[in-house]
Amino acid sequence: QVVCIDYPRPELESTRNYLDAAYLSSTFRNSARPKKPLEVVIAGAGLAGLCTAKYLADAGHKPILLEARDVLGGKIAAWKDEDGDFYETGLHIFFGAYPNMQNLFGELGINDRLQWKEHSMIFAMPSKPGEFSRFDFPETLPAPLNGILAILRNNEMLTWGEKVKFAVGLLPAILGGQSYVEAQDGITVKDWMRKQGVPDRVTDEVFIAMSKALNFINPDELSMQCILIALNRFLQEKHGSKMAFLDGNPPERLCKPIVDHIQSRGGDVFLNSRIQKIELNEDGTVKSFGLTNGNVIQGDAYVFATPVDILKLLLPEDWMKIPYFKKLEKLVGVPVINVHIWFDRKLKNTYDHLLFSRSRLLSVYADMSVACKEYYDPYKSMLELVFAPAEEWISCSDEEIIEATVEELSKLFPHEISADGSKAKIVKYHVVKTPRSVYKTVPGTEPCRPLQRSPVEGFYLAGDYTKQKYLASMEGAVLSGKLCAQAIVQDYELLSSTGLRSKLQGATFASN
Repeated sequence: QVVCIDYPRPELESTRNYLDAAYLSSTFRNSARPKKPLEVVIAGAGLAGLCTAKYLADAGHKPILLEARDVLGGKIAAWKDEDGDFYETGLHIFFGAYPNMQNLFGELGINDRLQWKEHSMIFAMPSKPGEFSRFDFPETLPAPLNGILAILRNNEMLTWGEKVKFAVGLLPAILGGQSYVEAQDGITVKDWMRKQGVPDRVTDEVFIAMSKALNFINPDELSMQCILIALNRFLQEKHGSKMAFLDGNPPERLCKPIVDHIQSRGGDVFLNSRIQKIELNEDGTVKSFGLTNGNVIQGDAYVFATPVDILKLLLPEDWMKIPYFKKLEKLVGVPVINVHIWFDRKLKNTYDHLLFSRSRLLSVYADMSVACKEYYDPYKSMLELVFAPAEEWISCSDEEIIEATVEELSKLFPHEISADGSKAKIVKYHVVKTPRSVYKTVPGTEPCRPLQRSPVEGFYLAGDYTKQKYLASMEGAVLSGKLCAQAIVQDYELLSSTGLRSKLQGATFASN
């Protein structure tokens, strides 16, 4: 019987990355209180926009956060169906190697909302349908020994010869440090592995799954820099690869506490407030944000915390020749599909954990009726699955996507699920398509990622595509928000001297 067992919160507070993140958070709380708080208009209430607003409020300023949709969260948004069940934009996992995210939970007093799982990585075995292979990290060893032992003890996916060749191939990354890692942006995972003499089977057995989990694309497209950054975080910190699930839907369990925090410090958050146009002054700076509902919002500073594809659609023509903005052309969101399937029975061949499917169409999945408290059901399973790569499927019907998903599931659950529906029955399903999700981390994109402070005075960017060391992830979004808020606080004297005061021109908002 599969049961839900939450493990104790790991000891993260003593790691260097956690302490660095905690210090950055403290700079906002401890900064000198502004004589006249800046009113900062922020477009987008995903994690990047929420965190920009949160840390500006901590520093004594007034954020005005505008969200186009009627739900918080951006890429972690979720909705409730007519039965009261939630379906989400993605299957989101919170790692020990997410120091800014872990600090955020602590600052909000909601650490207990993370459900930590055993320190393992579990992979399905396509050659042995219905079986799994595990990498178990021993709790008694420090990093990187715990990770090395986890790899060495797994003999089902890689041979000893393949492990040795892989280890030798990684030596330049280990010895070269951060400068070497950054230099690998120009090569794909597949080409890097071959260049280092690592057998293709290592890529096929491990890194196809890892590439799809990190960026929803295959190793022949993904930049090797992305893999090396992840390996560095996971192997250099004892609990770096330890995973936690949020105990319920992200808008209510994570985003709402951030909004409450912002509003308690005088900030505002408005839903159903879509930006239609960035209006400019004669000198090329931002005059206001015009909304689709006719309202015009002015402030002392402006932030775009939307996905990069939305920003590019709304960029003023006068800005498009500026190199800072022109480079954004190469940053493109990757298509992602998230699938939820409710079955009429409890599936047995699963775990209370994230599972790497290693199938042709699926990236990772979890039985959320076991792994998540809010979704828990002792009698029926709900699988949440990431369908990736999704580029060829994003235009397909929900029915076609479900049919393909069930066909793959019949290989993962050969005794319980069949493609013809003769075994476990589908009660209902939801398919959530995101045509442009996180930026596609292909070779050559790193130099195109912008700093949070733009060359246009008073205009800033936040989002996981902006320059920060955690790439396209929730941690990257949180850190980008902190860095954006930091840039605005540093620019306080400049921004306050412009004399621009925020106005809600003819607008009446209902706070959400």
